Amino acid sequence: MSTNISVVPVGVKKCKPFLLEVMVFAPESGYKFQVSVEKSCTPTADPLWKLVFDLYKRNSDGFDQIVHVSYKADNPTEAKAIEATAIEGMTEKQAELLINKVHPAVKEVENANNLSAAELEAKKAKIKKAMSKVANAVAVEV
Repeated sequence: MSTNISVVPVGVKKCKPFLLEVMVFAPESGYKFQVSVEKSCTPTADPLWKLVFDLYKRNSDGFDQIVHVSYKADNPTEAKAIEATAIEGMTEKQAELLINKVHPAVKEVENANNLSAAELEAKKAKIKKAMSKVANAVAVEV
């Protein structure tokens, strides 16, 4: 029998989107944030993994959402790391980065309407870098 042949049954790919809340934290008085892992799907049923960071500010009745950040994995390693976060939960390192890097960076765009286009782009780049660090804080094999 020949050993240079591979036969693999192929079926229709399936992808089921979901949103999983993984962390709610109050980093300072008057603010809280919520972190979620989101899985959406391409038209060809490939998964798209995202880290979602929502910042809230206290008002007289509770909290108002003031900034929403949706970070899509830039590469397969980040996608696997975000998927691992959905399965295993936040690591201590990820939580530390969210509190000490992401939250302050996101808070800087609270008054985005008062920023120039160049200032806003620089702040977005800072947020993207911080979110990437959170995704990459999980060791995974691709």
